[in-house]
Amino acid sequence: MLRPIRALAAAAAALALVCACNSASGGSLPGKPGDAAATRGVSAGSIKVGGIVSMTSASGYSKKDTDLGARARYLRANAEGGINGRTIDYIGAEDDGQDPGKNLAAARKLVQQDKVFAVAPMSSVTFSGADFLEQEKVPTFGWGTLPSFCGPQYIYGFNGCLVPSPGGTLNQTWPEGIGQVLGGAKGKSVAIIANDSDAGKFGIRTFRQGFAGAGFEVAYAKASVPATAVPSDWSAYVKDILASDGGEAPDAVVSVMQTPNNIGLFTALKRAGYRGLLSDPTDYDPALLAKDTTRQALDGVHVLLQFEPFESANPRMDQFKADIKAASGGREVPLNMHMLTGYMSADLFVSIALKAGKDLTVAHFQNAARSFSDTGTLVGDRAEPKGQKESFGCGALVRLKDGAYEVSVPFKCYEPVPFK
Repeated sequence: MLRPIRALAAAAAALALVCACNSASGGSLPGKPGDAAATRGVSAGSIKVGGIVSMTSASGYSKKDTDLGARARYLRANAEGGINGRTIDYIGAEDDGQDPGKNLAAARKLVQQDKVFAVAPMSSVTFSGADFLEQEKVPTFGWGTLPSFCGPQYIYGFNGCLVPSPGGTLNQTWPEGIGQVLGGAKGKSVAIIANDSDAGKFGIRTFRQGFAGAGFEVAYAKASVPATAVPSDWSAYVKDILASDGGEAPDAVVSVMQTPNNIGLFTALKRAGYRGLLSDPTDYDPALLAKDTTRQALDGVHVLLQFEPFESANPRMDQFKADIKAASGGREVPLNMHMLTGYMSADLFVSIALKAGKDLTVAHFQNAARSFSDTGTLVGDRAEPKGQKESFGCGALVRLKDGAYEVSVPFKCYEPVPFK
């Protein structure tokens, strides 16, 4: 039985135990130590990489553009000569359907059948394949919103660890940004709501501390919304939230959920007369504006970004846009945060692999990662292994107003606070 990466919470530990099973292969195939030709997924001319992405889900929510973002970064890397002379053979992403069993199955397929060197990107609300990938010594990169991105040796969050263990730190972009919009956190209250899932529970745990650390009164914090289906009736949730601040409505409502849930919740809150600030971390997607009902539901919502907004004018964002266009066959496509997730997951992998040198083995890759750092990226300054214990601490807020996004709090790096 695989050993859980660590017991951060009963739900995560139970999930790891249910999904665990025996495996004995490592990161290298038989051959001389340090020989790149004996390393899984590495040949004289290529490096094989795959991904795990929630392309589909029961709610209809999709992260499929994460795959496009990764592909765009790999295409540019190959156009620039690859990684120390090797072409990146990106075989695409497996769809886990946001299902724990499928997530583990996808990890096993990529390693045991496809023989990948690395998994980049991994983007889902579940990561039951984490223990397997860690044991198999597979460098894995994704959005660090799950505890499995915090602590393991071989798993990396593209913007660091966002769900730290006690002794780590919290990214304060969201509470500090909302505090700026409200004119300060002192005397202000916030309600935080999430899905009843691993990601939701850990989100409540971290953001409760983060908002309190910024000076907010946390009036409500529950991971109570079913993760498998969007509620058809939000009245019970709305009633609780609107009376959470001593019988009054809180100054802000923060949803740690995906778009279908946010549309339902925010629509219900607005119909009930709520006039406070609404915020979530997922609804930065121009494609959402095509439907009038969706646009109305999300109008005025402040969305947390942990990267430079697309509206930013700088060379790094220009390069990202050019790469996405190239990967889309030269077509202009609406940008979304899933593309950036895939792109920056791939970018961190590429950056470390370049530093590892021509003799690419897992050991050499890990040695390069242990002293890796760079500055001025789309997620701020990066450093490993710091990023496996805490976030890089940067972000922004954008607001949907009159059918278009605008920056409400510019991209900035904030001093983290201790996680207890």
